[in-house]
Amino acid sequence: MMEILAAIFVITVGVMGVFGLIQQVISIITVSSSRLVATYLAQEGIEIVRNIRDSNWLEQRSIPERDWDHELGEGEWQAAYNSEKIKPYESGGDFLNISGGFYSYSSGTPTKFKRKIRIFDKVDLDGEPGDDKMKVSVEVSWQERGRSHQVTAQENVYRWY
Repeated sequence: MMEILAAIFVITVGVMGVFGLIQQVISIITVSSSRLVATYLAQEGIEIVRNIRDSNWLEQRSIPERDWDHELGEGEWQAAYNSEKIKPYESGGDFLNISGGFYSYSSGTPTKFKRKIRIFDKVDLDGEPGDDKMKVSVEVSWQERGRSHQVTAQENVYRWY
């Protein structure tokens, strides 16, 4: 009888250990998956600023007074992948929504992610009027499993024409 109880105890401890390990692996996989999405969203934020810069360059052909950094002032902003303009990041920002695999602020299923685009350190490099470089930092933050997480990407964006 004692041998049976000891065997059941050993099996129970082993099974509980395996379940604990599985739970930790699932937790790590969930956070890693969210971190991967956040990394892509941060890079997308930088690409949004580049796209606006490039659009300003194209519009300069018909509007000569248009600067490369038109509507890309220093401050904290938010924008979706299809944005032609950035809007102020206010009151802690808005949650991104997902629809058809694309993240935006307008429609779709709400997500746990917020994206803050920060433009700062605008610098004149050539001594001519106007700035030639700005730093763009994008922070994506979210809450998961009772903890705050964030991913940040930063890059210099230049006036290239």
